Amino acid sequence: MCLILCAYKRHPHFDLVIAANRDEFLRRPTARAGWWKDAPQVLAGRDLEQMGTWMGCTRTGRFAAVTNYREPGAERKDAPSRGNLVADFLQGNATAEQFLDHLRAVGGRYNGYNLLFGSGGTLGYHSNRGDGGGPLSPGIYGISNHLIATPWPKVRKGKERFELTLRDAGKELPSEALFEVLSDRTVAPDEELPSTGLPLELERMVSPIFTVGRDYGTRCSTVLAMKEGGSAYLEERDALDGVPARFSFELA
Repeated sequence: MCLILCAYKRHPHFDLVIAANRDEFLRRPTARAGWWKDAPQVLAGRDLEQMGTWMGCTRTGRFAAVTNYREPGAERKDAPSRGNLVADFLQGNATAEQFLDHLRAVGGRYNGYNLLFGSGGTLGYHSNRGDGGGPLSPGIYGISNHLIATPWPKVRKGKERFELTLRDAGKELPSEALFEVLSDRTVAPDEELPSTGLPLELERMVSPIFTVGRDYGTRCSTVLAMKEGGSAYLEERDALDGVPARFSFELA
């Protein structure tokens, strides 16, 4: 997943609102969002290559999502899948604080990542790059393939549009408008592009909120809204055919 936009306790009805795009190689086998047969409390898509996931939630209100940290040439082929971090949190019962301690202990085994996760009214962020992260205060956040505070063009633009969309919608969840934010294919000007070690042509290709490439690009877009002790709504739209998968349920 290459862009996560998050409103934490900034919406009048939902404690958590997420709008996110998953960018991945088009050849990587993937299952669409659904309740997992081997973990019935988990609602998520699934990476069928490593059996982890990029984003999901549970019937009890747990949530997690991951992005890779871009560092060309530095990734280890023998490192465990970062998608397993999301799956581990969703299938476990550790508090956000306990899982932060766990990540600080095991994070060095993985290639670079950003993990956003929450339960019990606490939202946490951890990266095994930079200063590590910790619990987050209420606010609007954006994460791409660098640290949470990095204002890449897609993050800066996405956060601005995300916040305006939520503010203008009032108490309703503006899911259609949020998907419009996620569908923006505008390429950033060259002078705004980050220097991450990619060739300029690739930096341009991955600069939009919605990435389109021949072999790599946005695979799906997801909107999630949760209210502790209340209800949850998740909608995923596949980028290839646009077919939505929608789920509404009461949190246990």
